[in-house]
Amino acid sequence: MYNDPNTGLRGIIAIHDTTLGPSCGGTRMWPYESETDALADALRLSLAMTYKSAAAGLNLGGGKGVIIGDPRTQKSESLLRSWGRFVDTLGGRYLTTTDVGTNGRDLESIHQETRHVVGLDVTLGGSGDTSIMTGLGVYMGIKACAGDAWGSDSLRGRTIAMQGFGKVASHTAKHLLDEDARVIATDISEDALGKAKSMGVQVVGAEEIFDTPCDIFAPCALGGVINKDSIQRLSCRIVAGGANNQLATEADGEELQRRGITYAPDFLINAGGIINVSTEIGQPYNPDRARQQTERIYEQMSAVLTTSRNKEISTARAAELLAETRLADVRRVRGIFRG
Repeated sequence: MYNDPNTGLRGIIAIHDTTLGPSCGGTRMWPYESETDALADALRLSLAMTYKSAAAGLNLGGGKGVIIGDPRTQKSESLLRSWGRFVDTLGGRYLTTTDVGTNGRDLESIHQETRHVVGLDVTLGGSGDTSIMTGLGVYMGIKACAGDAWGSDSLRGRTIAMQGFGKVASHTAKHLLDEDARVIATDISEDALGKAKSMGVQVVGAEEIFDTPCDIFAPCALGGVINKDSIQRLSCRIVAGGANNQLATEADGEELQRRGITYAPDFLINAGGIINVSTEIGQPYNPDRARQQTERIYEQMSAVLTTSRNKEISTARAAELLAETRLADVRRVRGIFRG
């Protein structure tokens, strides 16, 4: 927890695990109702980053930063630089990048105070906009789920309903449309809806999306949208999207499986962003290498779906096992070297 009365900064950095390498996760700025809510979010998200990096095969741990405040009215250069100084006190145990409520320009301000930043603009030697690779990874994960569900990963003629149409969703939608899929979307932002319409995406109301007949339902906004109420309304074969923490509870993943709906574990399908920034750590950024690693989400998702079927467990649990096995293997090796 960090408080700077001079800039109004109130923030938290949560480091969940550093078994595989330094913790990495974005800085989120959000008007939390209380410090307790902010702490709970930071802890939950840092754990998710541990699983995301481990499942993706990266040498990174899980961390998350949260700044308590409204990014539209309370963000300032001095606040961001104060945050950068806070990040720097951890000496590289936590690497930060953008998240909800922060952008590339904010990251440059943070970078003025610390070198422990990833995802800077390519003109500054960074890997740039993470939403491009995240969107690609979601697309690859969707294709893997399609292949498992229907015996063919072709998405031509398939209907995908996207709940949220931010940057990640728009990149995913481009890949889907290029494959002649039909895309339906909703968002609370008029700008996002305008973007969707300009791409040839059909737009529906925010609540209507849950009742829209589709082959694939793609949560692409905030978490918790797959819950006991929304599941009753879904008429799809697959749930696969870019949002974090899509399941409200573990039981919701089991309920999807009981209903014959394939769920793409969120921390695996949306790992393209962390994969992208990982390729700039300790070496010059190479977009081709980042793309190749992101495309491996297809194989990783296929393996998780196979494990789920063979072990008769939910896909969410199968993905967790993938991450936990890698963490356990590395801990065992480190234990041997420690004697």
